[in-house]
Amino acid sequence: MKKLFVSSVISLGLISCNVNYGNYPIRTTYPSGSGTSAANTEREYTELLKTYKPETAEVLNDLLNDDTPNNPRTSISVENKSPCNMVLTVSSNNFFKKIPIASGKIGYTMVPKNQNYKLSGMLCHSSYQSTKFISTSYSIKISN
Repeated sequence: MKKLFVSSVISLGLISCNVNYGNYPIRTTYPSGSGTSAANTEREYTELLKTYKPETAEVLNDLLNDDTPNNPRTSISVENKSPCNMVLTVSSNNFFKKIPIASGKIGYTMVPKNQNYKLSGMLCHSSYQSTKFISTSYSIKISN
């Protein structure tokens, strides 16, 4: 009987620790070390697809017109050769864009010339990061 009473008191004490007295938001998940995962990347990819507008005509003009010198912008294209969808982030001091790239597809954007760009994203369970100085059209293939 005494053991039952003690375990009941302990249980009640633990339950009361979970009460949210101030109605503060309760965090049910905690970020991992990098803050990203394959599941998070897939969710971000799906959400980004709803609003993303590719710059197909501008990129094709840039590539076909052999990088016109008086054009202040140039193209970056990334081929995703992995089995996973990815979101590529392209950023510099004056530029930021997220590009959804499906598995086996090519993602692209136009960027201002003559700047350093950080390219980053999650590819399956691997992180990709690179910094490149872009002055002409730039193309890479990424695989895991």
